[in-house]
Amino acid sequence: MPARIPAGLTIQPSITSMAIPEIKVNEQNLAGKSSNVSNGAQICLRILSIATTLAATSLMVTCRQSITVFGIRIDARYSYSSAFKFFAFANATACAFSMMSLFLLIIFTHPRGPRKPSNFFFFLFLHDLWMMSLVLAGCAAATAIGFVGKYGNNHTGWMPICDHLEKFCSKATTSIVFAYASLLLFMLLAILTAWNIRQLSSVALTS
Repeated sequence: MPARIPAGLTIQPSITSMAIPEIKVNEQNLAGKSSNVSNGAQICLRILSIATTLAATSLMVTCRQSITVFGIRIDARYSYSSAFKFFAFANATACAFSMMSLFLLIIFTHPRGPRKPSNFFFFLFLHDLWMMSLVLAGCAAATAIGFVGKYGNNHTGWMPICDHLEKFCSKATTSIVFAYASLLLFMLLAILTAWNIRQLSSVALTS
């Protein structure tokens, strides 16, 4: 026979049963705030990566100078070097894909935008990793040929040219500096996107 509760006596819910929903609500609020901060950082970093890759590309493709030394005309253009051409191609490609990723990120993170796919940040991470690798390859190629142009190579008999083509070398150096800045931005984006994936997986496990 079930026990009867005396009149005037009420049963209070336990502290544990009340605390669990509050903890879950607080975790959801913190996850929402961290997601907003992360999305804002993603947008800012992608805008900066677009600016730096665009600057690196535009400086490199306009890098040219003509001088006359001892009656001999010397014409220097970025297109004369396969390394510089690859450098310009790598940064232009990274700029175009960064614009596309920024557009998709704004659409899927907007409150009134469509629901983003569950694997959106995974593909975004692959994108950032690929862009970082592409820009790194372009920087390495341009740095190698730029070092030869600046200091030459005594073993092969290659003489430095930057003593005579200062404008050309200065512009190419500035372009490479912008490319290294974009490389750092893509690395930060890859780390941030990986953190987003980790946060989403932890939220899915707790829910």
